[in-house]
Amino acid sequence: MILRDKPGIMQLLFALRGSVLPAILPRILSLSLIAAGLVAIDQYVFTLVHTNPAAFAVFGIALSLFLGFRNNAAYERWWEGRRLWGQLVADMRTLARETELFIESPARRERIQRLALAFIHHHRIQLRGLSDHSRVQDWSAENFSTTPHPPCGALDRMAQELQAARTAGETDGFGLKALGERMASIALAQAGCERIAATPLPYVYSLLVFRTTYLYCLLLPFALMDTAGWLTPLFVCLVAYVFFGLAEVTEELAHPFGETVNGLPLDAMCRTIEISMAPHLGVEAPPPLKPDNYYLS
Repeated sequence: MILRDKPGIMQLLFALRGSVLPAILPRILSLSLIAAGLVAIDQYVFTLVHTNPAAFAVFGIALSLFLGFRNNAAYERWWEGRRLWGQLVADMRTLARETELFIESPARRERIQRLALAFIHHHRIQLRGLSDHSRVQDWSAENFSTTPHPPCGALDRMAQELQAARTAGETDGFGLKALGERMASIALAQAGCERIAATPLPYVYSLLVFRTTYLYCLLLPFALMDTAGWLTPLFVCLVAYVFFGLAEVTEELAHPFGETVNGLPLDAMCRTIEISMAPHLGVEAPPPLKPDNYYLS
């Protein structure tokens, strides 16, 4: 996620960090060069077909509406992912407090809280498709990376600890019910995140958007050459930037748990949970993560 103050005019014009321009620049330049070539052919070789700009205006409005609809769908995925992780932060903090209330054994409380931290890191690792488990090992000695589903492995181990606490008389039925409901809420948020990660926007949307955008930008010079002349490549460049930019933003927002500059800061949210749970574990809280060149991972 990009975090920066309100940009000034120079930043608006030239800032690249957090922009999709580097990703779409080759496409923009290619289409602008094609437009320049068509203008050169029309001017110096033979006259090409000149079409009515009105049809392209209607076509452009329809394409922009479709891009807007797709962008809204992608943003809803991004925002739902953020809400689910906000719920996880709240549930983890409440879990730490509830273990203090309902679990009598300090050693068992610590094991449950460390298992909760193992879960949240395994959940982050799974959503991002990573292999680095070092932060898990910092908080829990138990290794769940070899289990079929590491986050669920940590939750299952927490459930076993709760059952053992009940058997040992370290908690009562009410406490067991409260902690069980807290784990159910955590699992529900986990399943919501996995649903988003495993169900991308329909591929046909991406295919239709990119095909239609290329077709529009390739045909646009035939509508502009008659009036714009050598300014045609510039107008094609601007149109391509708008349409391909919207399409690329949608691609990033549609994958909210990725490590793109516009993805959700899962590392920072895990660190927030670590800071909240450190006092319950009796350890020094780690420092919060700071943006690196405006990027918070």
